[in-house]
Amino acid sequence: MTPNSATSAPSRRSFLASTAVAAAAVAGGAPLLSACGGSQSGSKDGTTSGKDAAKILPAYVASTVVAPDIPAKNGSAAGFSKAIPTADLKTSVTKKLGSGGRLRIMSPFWGTPPRGDNPYYKAMNEAIGVDVTWQNQDGVTYDEKLGAVLASSEIPDVVVVPGWNLNGKIPGAINAKFADLGPYLSGDKVRDYPNLAAVPTEAWQRGIFGGKLRAIPFPAPYVTDIAPLYRKDVFDKKGYSVPTSPDDFLSWAKEATDARSKVWACDDMKWTAFNVFGVLSGSDKALWWNMDGGKLVNRIETEEYLEALEWTRKLFAAKVVHPDAVSGKAGGNPGNRLTSGQVLVYSQNISDWWGKTAEQRTQNPDFEIAAFDFFGPDGGDPKLWAVQPANIFTFITKTASEQQIKDFLAVCNFCAAPYGTKEFMLTAYGVEGTHYETEKGLPVKTTQGVNEVNGAFDYTGNPAPYIAYPDFPDVTRGMVEWQQRMGAFTTKSSFFGLTVTEPNRWANLADSFEQLEDDVVRGRKKISDMQQAVSDWKSKGGDELRDWYKKLLDDTGSAN
Repeated sequence: MTPNSATSAPSRRSFLASTAVAAAAVAGGAPLLSACGGSQSGSKDGTTSGKDAAKILPAYVASTVVAPDIPAKNGSAAGFSKAIPTADLKTSVTKKLGSGGRLRIMSPFWGTPPRGDNPYYKAMNEAIGVDVTWQNQDGVTYDEKLGAVLASSEIPDVVVVPGWNLNGKIPGAINAKFADLGPYLSGDKVRDYPNLAAVPTEAWQRGIFGGKLRAIPFPAPYVTDIAPLYRKDVFDKKGYSVPTSPDDFLSWAKEATDARSKVWACDDMKWTAFNVFGVLSGSDKALWWNMDGGKLVNRIETEEYLEALEWTRKLFAAKVVHPDAVSGKAGGNPGNRLTSGQVLVYSQNISDWWGKTAEQRTQNPDFEIAAFDFFGPDGGDPKLWAVQPANIFTFITKTASEQQIKDFLAVCNFCAAPYGTKEFMLTAYGVEGTHYETEKGLPVKTTQGVNEVNGAFDYTGNPAPYIAYPDFPDVTRGMVEWQQRMGAFTTKSSFFGLTVTEPNRWANLADSFEQLEDDVVRGRKKISDMQQAVSDWKSKGGDELRDWYKKLLDDTGSAN
């Protein structure tokens, strides 16, 4: 589980928002791009890679409609630092592809869903040529609703499934109940949908379930999305240097902490520690494994894993971590602790760089945060591991007609329009004059826009990863360049890019490790307790699971 991973809605608007609505947008929590990757179980165990996947995957045709200010590099997103005037917006969908048919789409929603006949939904339906009816469900309890719906005979035409909900029987239901999109998208067939053709192949690889291309993926950068964010304005004022090694960080943390003044150096830094010490990614169960020296190794078996926990434990023991993070107090918000000045560094999704800046800059012009670069255990270069290049998926039911599938793809193609196009602006901002106004060259959402243009159509399609904050171009550049620098030290592990369905008998084998990690770093348990837990994990199925993954790798090969 990544920090605060499923507390709010991932959205393309986490990449493009205006200053005027920033406070409203982040009041319920900054939108996050990734979340927990659960182990999977299903009727068809394994995954599809190599030659078999090549027969299934769509051809890649890069979009040339709008060029980014900062091209993607080393697995980063592309960057757009400027707003594009309405008159200069390009067209990426030259004709209406929808037939006028109807689709019901079930999707998670964080907040209060708008009424079904609102002007945003109407405008999108008219532009696409499909009458979409939204069945929005509470994002917090979406896994429960999703499981119940997929177990029933009444499944909506289209269903959005976040990667962190791929648990229990859900992957098996996906294989059994959703359509194969290969006949419409594989190879050059995807050229009928140019915006979908521009989705990176790595993201499409993640859309293969049960040996078929079943999902429209939500592309994401493969560079780790958890960053050590810090109060740059406070660092500058105090004359602090950004730490460049684990020992340097601990020394600085002791200097910066002043409990009497209610200032602590940091919040829980466990996820930063995992990156500093080169621990395999914990964002998806398949990424826990990697071939090392001819042996398939799990992250929890490595010395790096224990070293990361031990260093984090030292921070807690030195009392440089905020007391609420120590106690795990319910309702505690590390982002709020950062903005209030009670902590100076915390591990969080990189989207908070923009989110907290937009939230705070209007009331405090001097407020500035940034992300410091990861360092290695000895202060040298880090060894980072790639996260999955897509983690939200959208499916259409097997009972859909050919025309319904084509209408579904028309929706997805429209919503995957790149930044700088008319289709993107409608999807991301709604109708000008109703949902947003243009002020000083920037689109600014109205109250109606905040309430209606919020987490719906964007789940059905997204372009290649991008970051676009024209209201804070310095943040856009800072985020992209951080990703580029960290991407230079990022390695793709053996199961990168694959959606692996684990056998059900091992689905809950590692469930207790996150809580044990938290207990160890807080001093409630010992490193030896973790070592014993790893030994138990091996004997209770971990070694068998290793053999299963090894055979899978031998049979299918890596997707790298």
